[in-house]
Amino acid sequence: MASNFQKLVIVHTNDIHSRFDRMPKIASAIDAIRRGRDPSEVVVIDCGDHMDRMRPETEGSQGQANVAVLNATGYDAVVLGNNEGLTLTPRMLSETYRNARFAVIGSNIRERPDDRVPAWMQPFWIAPKGRLKIGAIGVTAPYTDFYKLLGWDVLDPFETVAQLAKRIRPLVDVLIVASHLGLAHDKRLAEQIDGIDVIIGGHTHHLLEQPLRVGKCYIAAAGYLGQHVGELEFEYDFDEKTLRLVNGRCVETERLEDSERIARIVGEHREIAAERLRQPVADLPERLDIRWDRESPFGNLLAAGVRRWVGAEVGIVNAGQILHGLGPGVVTKANLLEACPSPINPCMIRLSGDNIRLALEQSLLDEFTGKPIRGFGFRGKVLGTLCLDGIEVEYDPAGDAYRKIRSVRVNGQPLQPDRRYAVGTIDMFTFGIGYRTLGEGGDAQYFLPEFIRDVLERQLKDPAEMSRSKTARWIAR
Repeated sequence: MASNFQKLVIVHTNDIHSRFDRMPKIASAIDAIRRGRDPSEVVVIDCGDHMDRMRPETEGSQGQANVAVLNATGYDAVVLGNNEGLTLTPRMLSETYRNARFAVIGSNIRERPDDRVPAWMQPFWIAPKGRLKIGAIGVTAPYTDFYKLLGWDVLDPFETVAQLAKRIRPLVDVLIVASHLGLAHDKRLAEQIDGIDVIIGGHTHHLLEQPLRVGKCYIAAAGYLGQHVGELEFEYDFDEKTLRLVNGRCVETERLEDSERIARIVGEHREIAAERLRQPVADLPERLDIRWDRESPFGNLLAAGVRRWVGAEVGIVNAGQILHGLGPGVVTKANLLEACPSPINPCMIRLSGDNIRLALEQSLLDEFTGKPIRGFGFRGKVLGTLCLDGIEVEYDPAGDAYRKIRSVRVNGQPLQPDRRYAVGTIDMFTFGIGYRTLGEGGDAQYFLPEFIRDVLERQLKDPAEMSRSKTARWIAR
């Protein structure tokens, strides 16, 4: 009697963050998984954050270098992560995915003002794989305020998955949720929503070397930066209508040979992107330096620029946003990207004088200035001291911790402890990262889609701002 079973292999990646050096190895891993199998029984999905605009290949191509690699590697579908959805506008994404040969799934994201699904995206994906019909839902983390400013409405991912699972489940044999929500949320999806067979996830950069089993659902994830490729091999019983896991693992990519075809595509796009990023930004008469442990002109320039950009009373940023100095001579977009790679946006918040003063005291301590920071858009190394504009601080370097500051003046007037000041700063602080008291302000206004390097580009072209950046804000007494 003929067998009534079929193999299904789900290959998954997540949070590659434009590691183009890893992409040829990722392709080799996927090629090896496909080898010896019926190609119609293999599905390949990326769970978001394939792109990262800190990398010149992505920045210089508006993500089209990523799409070219995804096409050539043979992905079936991708999900938008926050690094796609929050760093590229809807119009930019439309151009980025114009030549995509895979499905872009955005189940919980709609374009404003009429809440439509754009032509380059689909709310779910259904496709035949061998004798099976596969369905996939793709959901991304709901950074509601940020998405709204860019022209999106982002829907509750749990309500979205519940509604779509009920709708799609009768139409497919296997239902996959490709999630860019994080592991805790993936577990909640599996616990609360019926009908999901497999959840492949990302966002929190978690590596599950063996898939988890939560109820009847399998949960898998492949870490981050392309260090692993996930592989789930199933057997489907058509008589029983059941899916059984045969093997689940994550393949390390470090020791794999590069795929020559992908390496060639990466090289071609790297050259194209480099040419575009050679565009001059400014011509500096002298070097512009940055220090992470103390005040410096480059940091002052950024603080002043953010203040101007958002129209605030004062500017406060951390020095660690800038990785190295610039000039003298011509500064290109590539130079500026290298110096300030973080996809971080300017914002304005309302902060009390007490909160400002505490953050200033902390920025005089090594435990803060040298603190390593990860995530939330930060692509630097350490937090760094606070860079200021509109604020003058007199302090005693030898004073006790949290008692170093003698006086703080805001635009020439003494800092008032209970007054709420309009502060130009960066979105990272509003997530409670680094100087936590800077995240305790209310009425946050985010300025998208520009990054702080766009602020710096304007500052570098302004001779008056360049000159003013040399004026000390921190005065040791």
